[in-house]
Amino acid sequence: MTAAVARPTVDLLTFGESMVSLRSAGPLSAGGALTMHVAGAESNVAVGVARLGHSVSWAGVVGADPHGEFILRQLRAEGVGLQHREDPARRTGVMFLEQRTADVTRAFYYRSGSAGSTLCPEDVDRALQAGPRVLHLTGITAALSHESRKAVEYAAEQAAGDRVVVSLDVNYRSKLWSREEARKVLTPLVRHASIVIASDDELGLVATAPAGADDTDDTDTSELAMVTELLGLGVREVVVKRGAAGASVHTPDGRWDAPAVPVTSIDTVGAGDAFTAGYLSGVLDGADVPGRLQRGALTGAFAVSTAGDWEGLPARAELALLGTTPGGTTQR
Repeated sequence: MTAAVARPTVDLLTFGESMVSLRSAGPLSAGGALTMHVAGAESNVAVGVARLGHSVSWAGVVGADPHGEFILRQLRAEGVGLQHREDPARRTGVMFLEQRTADVTRAFYYRSGSAGSTLCPEDVDRALQAGPRVLHLTGITAALSHESRKAVEYAAEQAAGDRVVVSLDVNYRSKLWSREEARKVLTPLVRHASIVIASDDELGLVATAPAGADDTDDTDTSELAMVTELLGLGVREVVVKRGAAGASVHTPDGRWDAPAVPVTSIDTVGAGDAFTAGYLSGVLDGADVPGRLQRGALTGAFAVSTAGDWEGLPARAELALLGTTPGGTTQR
């Protein structure tokens, strides 16, 4: 009798478009130096979860160009497993990130028709063979192209059917699609999701906001109605990101809140992805809801208090640096 071969497993699988980000410390129109980084919500989460000690795979498509090579090299260096395809006929996407003022950052995308937008169900099918414990999806990938949208829908359905924990971060980008388009695509996806993650202004893209919700100050009542709808569809956890006001988690057992960890804010880009990485790390570790929230708050704090999308994210041993170490101190 031939012994059964164990199915390979990975803690977290995510997929989407990673781009080269060219960052400017001042107005782009004035010229000046640009620094080169890897950007992408899904790869940000992948790096964050890998740094916390979990096995992670990222699937995506890059061009057969130096930009694509740079992305792959950076992700490999962070311990992220790659399930990628190179498209010799298309270029890797590029974005420019402008620090226009201390409080305003602007993104300019050059990703239309990019290699990353050709991600398709066949790419996802290969990646799913890794047998992930958690599949993390975002609304960004679904907005890129018809092919990418089908890939997200296919992955969510397949993973849910295999009893994989499906995490869906709404991650709405107004430069990619309208709220109406996003709502039409994302609302059906939540039926496959175990965890839905959204900013407080994104919940209405995956649930029905009460009539007159835009005209009332009773935001808690509106949020509760939308959360109740999502839980009724089978979602187990609805995570609401509130930026500097912290975050909340709703489950069938109740609601938990956590404040943001007080830090000096330097760069808010990637903070939501950092929170998600910390929260999903807690899920993988079997932490309770308050523990997941606390880890998400810590990783989000690392992100906003350091420059870059993911460069400042912590290793597991570094989590204790925030919240226990007085500000302005040097560890010696």
